[in-house]
Amino acid sequence: MFEGKTFIITGASSGLGAALARALAPHKANLALFSPERERQQQVAAECADLGARSLAVIGDVTKQDDCRRLVEETVTEFGHLDYLVANAGISMWTRFEDSQDLSMYRKLMEVNYLGALNCAYYALPHLRQTKGMVVAISSIQSRIPVPLHTGYVASKRALQGFCEVLRLELQGSGVDVLTVLPHWLRGTELRQHAFAADGRELGASSRKHSRESVSLEDASGAIVKAMGKRRRELVIPWKLKLLHLLHVLWPRRAEAIILGAVGKQDAGEPAREA
Repeated sequence: MFEGKTFIITGASSGLGAALARALAPHKANLALFSPERERQQQVAAECADLGARSLAVIGDVTKQDDCRRLVEETVTEFGHLDYLVANAGISMWTRFEDSQDLSMYRKLMEVNYLGALNCAYYALPHLRQTKGMVVAISSIQSRIPVPLHTGYVASKRALQGFCEVLRLELQGSGVDVLTVLPHWLRGTELRQHAFAADGRELGASSRKHSRESVSLEDASGAIVKAMGKRRRELVIPWKLKLLHLLHVLWPRRAEAIILGAVGKQDAGEPAREA
């Protein structure tokens, strides 16, 4: 299904981006892997080549338009075409808004999580139109469900979600599809340890552990690959989070009580459901 198809994956040096690359590699896909981390990105590209992919490591920053333009240009030069843009790069936060000491983190969250995807999509779309390809945006269930301590993260993911929903309408009839992925917390990523704390620095090793209900990278990447193959428009991982979203629409106070209870258990150091 994906043999010979060309993918751009941003944030591909670790976490979900790297897991997606490894999941696609045995399909003999062409992979352009993008991140600022040269050594780690080259290592993932080499691993994917060993698994059967043609791979290209491109080093750059999604917040810089010139880097995103260069990413697309190098990809098309290397592989001849572009079929999928997977906008995966993202950062998070873990602090109450009123405790924030450095408001620049909110600008950074928006630049990476929302504008980073927008930058890549802008330069990728002319090529995706030629191949009737797909934009895949790794959003978050938090684009639908509010979670305390994540004000800036939630805002950036809602911006991304809204952008993709409008883009999908604008692209109707073009053959280009838009898939938004709304995952639960994922195990095995570095998102939490790199999340912004109140002082604007990375949270580091003090970040809390994920609950048993978090999702493995293997399960998440497998579900995303299947959704891309089926040309789906939205994927919630796991599916049962749709019920919490529905509860929030119909009975918001009840849903908020569940969310607050989960966050309260985490603050107390107890196991918690996470959304």
